[in-house]
Amino acid sequence: MKKFLFAFMLLLPLVSLGSQTAEETEGDAVSQIIEEAQSSNFNIPFLNLSLREPETNNEVALSIQLILLLTVLTLAPSIVILMTSFLRISIVLDFIKRAMSLQQVPPSNVLMGIALFLTLFVMWPTFSEIYDNAFKPFADGEIGFTELYEEGVKPLRLFMYTQMDGNHDSIALFMNMSGLDQPETFADVPTYVVIPAFILNELTIAFKIGILLYFPFIVIDMVVSSILMSMGMIMLPPVMISMPFKLILFVMVDGWGMIIRQLILSFL
Repeated sequence: MKKFLFAFMLLLPLVSLGSQTAEETEGDAVSQIIEEAQSSNFNIPFLNLSLREPETNNEVALSIQLILLLTVLTLAPSIVILMTSFLRISIVLDFIKRAMSLQQVPPSNVLMGIALFLTLFVMWPTFSEIYDNAFKPFADGEIGFTELYEEGVKPLRLFMYTQMDGNHDSIALFMNMSGLDQPETFADVPTYVVIPAFILNELTIAFKIGILLYFPFIVIDMVVSSILMSMGMIMLPPVMISMPFKLILFVMVDGWGMIIRQLILSFL
């Protein structure tokens, strides 16, 4: 009986009342149900949602911190793409696909999945350090939000600085555009300067690797094109003939293994 009364109370707001008489009748029925529920010690839950003004500055600061945290979570895909090894790996894999004149194999989603797991493999020590030094102490209540950010960004800053490998031209470029003085140590370089400098460096390295990957496949295209022209087959697209030879060469030299191995070693 109680379950029936509870279900009826939940469905009652969805019923459209047709006339005033029906409203009075159902109003009496509701009153009757409430009286029966009260007599049988059946508690009907009521929710009261209300907003109030913040009483202290700490409450305002906490609200701002929550907004910033939600913003960071929204930008998490961009952070993973631009501040890790994902950028270089994804560009190189796409260069391989284009160099071999492959249109749909492997699909772009597969390449992005490969790049994601290779990024997880490369960045695992950095992520572990962030978890041990930043997230775990914050979850245990040992540090605050400010310390969480400082300890969490340190391993990423070190990773990005290491990948520049002594080539600090990009850092100098962004420091000059920002109007900042020449830093004495890397700790003096702001994070908002390190990130675009790292992105520029990764784009340069990825395109250099892509150029080297194109050379052997361009040679095959030139040889096939010369043979077709000498045979008078001008109307036949050279790509249709050269693509099988590219695939044969790529498989014979274990292309995937060599490229992935060199990609991972380039980050170590």
